[in-house]
Amino acid sequence: MIYFFSNPNNHIFAAFSSTPLDQNSIEKLIWVLNANLLSNTTEVSGNFIGPRASMLTPWSTNATDILKNMGVFSVTRIEEYLPDSDQVSYDPMLMQKYNLLNQDLFKIDLVSDQLEDITDIENYNKEEGLALSQDEIDYLKQLSKELGRPLTDAEVFGFSQVNSEHCRHKIFNGSFILNNQEQSDSLFALIKKTAKTNPNEIVSAYKDNVAFINGPKAIQFAPKDPEKASLYTEEETETILSIKAETHNFPTTVEPFNGAATGSGGEIRDRLAGGQGSIPLAGTAVYMTSYPRTSPPLAWEQKLGEKKWLYQNPTDILIKASNGASDFGNKFGQPLIAGSLLTFEHQEEAVDFDQRHLGFDKVIMLAGGVGYGLKKYAFKKKPKKGDLIVILGGDNYRIGMGGAAVSSADTGAFNAALELNAVQRSNPEMQKRVANTIRALVERTENIIVSIHDHGAGGHLNCLSELVEDTGGKIDINKLPIGDPTLSEKEIIGNESQERMGLIIDPKDEELLRTIAEREQAPMFIVGEVTEDMHFEFASSSSGSSSQSRSGPQSSSNGCRQSKHTSDFTLVSQLSLDRAGNIRGTCNRWRGPIIMVIYAPKSIPLDFACPHGKFYHSSVYSADPTTYPVNKLRNEAIRRVRTTHFLMLDIDMWPASNVY
Repeated sequence: MIYFFSNPNNHIFAAFSSTPLDQNSIEKLIWVLNANLLSNTTEVSGNFIGPRASMLTPWSTNATDILKNMGVFSVTRIEEYLPDSDQVSYDPMLMQKYNLLNQDLFKIDLVSDQLEDITDIENYNKEEGLALSQDEIDYLKQLSKELGRPLTDAEVFGFSQVNSEHCRHKIFNGSFILNNQEQSDSLFALIKKTAKTNPNEIVSAYKDNVAFINGPKAIQFAPKDPEKASLYTEEETETILSIKAETHNFPTTVEPFNGAATGSGGEIRDRLAGGQGSIPLAGTAVYMTSYPRTSPPLAWEQKLGEKKWLYQNPTDILIKASNGASDFGNKFGQPLIAGSLLTFEHQEEAVDFDQRHLGFDKVIMLAGGVGYGLKKYAFKKKPKKGDLIVILGGDNYRIGMGGAAVSSADTGAFNAALELNAVQRSNPEMQKRVANTIRALVERTENIIVSIHDHGAGGHLNCLSELVEDTGGKIDINKLPIGDPTLSEKEIIGNESQERMGLIIDPKDEELLRTIAEREQAPMFIVGEVTEDMHFEFASSSSGSSSQSRSGPQSSSNGCRQSKHTSDFTLVSQLSLDRAGNIRGTCNRWRGPIIMVIYAPKSIPLDFACPHGKFYHSSVYSADPTTYPVNKLRNEAIRRVRTTHFLMLDIDMWPASNVY
């Protein structure tokens, strides 16, 4: 049931509870929200702006965590809705307008798209804004012939992301021709030559997510056992300093606040992913735009007429981008300590020369930062067969689709909906949880991280393929965390939902990582394993079908067909022993965390009840109903789950039990 609360500003809070709230819980909600319960109300009329049903907000995640700490376990989602007015701006990818708030507010009545065979790659390239060159299209056509079948939308889309200019730097690594003469070095080789010629204090550069230089010997002050409450100890260690700078131009041009926020957040994750993990300390931001033409006007800004801006004018971009980068740093806990600004426009007046009106119409947003790590963890290890592939962080949503490919094209080359959809949205609180988990591992006497990469452009496609680039690996798409159950396979593997990190660990270290992740409230998912066969594969454990890449991350897909989901919380109650076989089918159809509350004698094996095992982020709770009330057991299970999208199975296998 959804309970509605209203505050003095007429903001409406909608709280979904899996069970009826008692008076004590309602009073806690009234206090923490500073809002009154709308008694005997199942719906609220009026015009509002609020989150989409399929988009669980970071605010909701934090709010439900606070409520759990207050003893309110049954509220699994709570969202805020603002009165609609001309003064309220909103992100249409995350929010929508409502003229009625009712009990169907969080209901999702959509079915995810099925895999689609692509027979016309040229047309699909234009429709989806994949920025494929003609050579790449010809390559995919030839690959389709060799396979004897059309490529799927997930495969073509996946190729466009991992092989984009944004990710592969094909121009910088290509032949450099000057005055009709091919040079001996590419542009990228020339950039690297300085470090190669004069390495000085460089430890690592141009081969990882971040560069390292030698740091001083320092005293590390950290917990002796990060996986549990323990004393802090001092230990002298050799350190390295991390240095990173990365542009986020296209997203900041299209949607300045989230573009700059995720630029700053992505750069932080790059420093987290250096070597076997490192620790970010402080950030910087550089902005370059066309003339903002602020008031009073500056003389040099008046010489050229103002352009018609495709998205937002330079003044709005500078204000919103600055706010976005600072907002992420403040919420994550990293200060933005320095930056710079350059505005520029020019028009060449010579008659026989290009007279275009030039400027930074596509904004330059350069996020940078510094941090530190331990020198002994400066380089990644090579994964071995059987190592586990892990994701730390949030769920998958329809965010940042095609960001790597669209960022590789001219801004404005595609329609506004495609370009806006390619911009990521930030969730600094989730990134902080993940960063705390990684820091605990880095500060241990023995760091269990084998290799680590951040999720950025291209989502799972890039992050996971880079993790196993030298070995090969198999990913079970059914184990990837789903926040929006309407996502297609293409969207699951390619979305750029932020604040996620990919790790490789030895199977023996799984429980240690899970213990630390649970303490830091960072969702953890075992999604695959290293294969050492030089193939990168997304497969479906439920359907048994898969699609493999050839000698690296050249094409990626899966054969899973997703069923329809219509709610955030599903309760399957009182399955008896003779119906236990139905449990496996139910679990296989559900693509998310599973809780199983089981009442059974110890003599009955529980293996059947968890077909995905502990790798599925499932939880099994078992107790004697005569000594442990069912509601208490349910609430304990809900309290320990870090998402609102889960399947709960109440399984009664106790003889003659009447606990329900």
